[in-house]
Amino acid sequence: MKRFSKIIGTGGYLPETVRTNEEISQHVDTSDSWIYERTGIRSRHIAAENETSTSMAEIAARQAIDAAQIEAGEIDLIIVATGTPDRVYPSTACLLQQRLDIQNCVSFDIQAACSGAIFALSIADQYIKNGAADKVLVVGSEICSRLVDWSDRGTCILFGDGAGAILLDSADEEGILSTHIHSDGEYEDLLYCPNPQVATEENKDEAGFINMRGNEVFKMAVNTLGRIVDETLAANGMEKTEIDWLVPHQANTRIIAATARKLKMSMDQVIVTLENQGNTSSASVLLALNEGVRDGRIQRGQVVLLEAFGAGFTWGSALIKY
Repeated sequence: MKRFSKIIGTGGYLPETVRTNEEISQHVDTSDSWIYERTGIRSRHIAAENETSTSMAEIAARQAIDAAQIEAGEIDLIIVATGTPDRVYPSTACLLQQRLDIQNCVSFDIQAACSGAIFALSIADQYIKNGAADKVLVVGSEICSRLVDWSDRGTCILFGDGAGAILLDSADEEGILSTHIHSDGEYEDLLYCPNPQVATEENKDEAGFINMRGNEVFKMAVNTLGRIVDETLAANGMEKTEIDWLVPHQANTRIIAATARKLKMSMDQVIVTLENQGNTSSASVLLALNEGVRDGRIQRGQVVLLEAFGAGFTWGSALIKY
């Protein structure tokens, strides 16, 4: 009998502290209207000093476990997507495994920037389909606020912190219909964050902060996400009208709207969390999915397209029957 993977639980966490556009405008030359018109963002959540990617991941993970109505010890595999790990090693996934008190489990991190959740979901799907795991926890957790230069208005207005989680289980009917992941390192200089631990003379002044050439990234994102929509539909022999919901990476409302137009979808069919969360990188798709599920918009049996684009460049999609 063929094996498939299905989402059985979702979870999410956003830090308590909120930083508004007005607060940012007190420190850099910008305004609420300028930020909102160009990005669609009005505020973002900022992690407290004592919070880490692991502590946020734990809260989101426990929500997903509770929603799935299973015991944490039933999980075979934990994959955490993050660009802001607590430590170089051990992995955030291993730290999360310890917090969840799971002994017999494989845990590892992946780093695909804002596409991380899609990459992790694709890996989890393969593990389940191949029989190497039954229940897989996928988490995206990011503290982007610690990677931005708060004097750089081009980046500090964009990012926020948070964690999202999904729990997958093996099933005898399709849940994850297909996943599609890609990368191209040719564009490495358009969006990057140097590692301060291995900084060179050339990049020591910028090490540790996100650097982005926004206009070029925007154009690449729109074109690339348009192509992956076509790829996903073709792989499944589906028409645009068969997709019930679009759950996109939350980077910019203009990018989201362009993808919706490509699908000929109303924005009422798109889960948008950007306005009050900003770009939470690998957490954003999972946080948006969790919101859509928990507020009742996304219903069992509906077809949902997840998609993301991030530094690398990396990009990917997942078509699911929720």
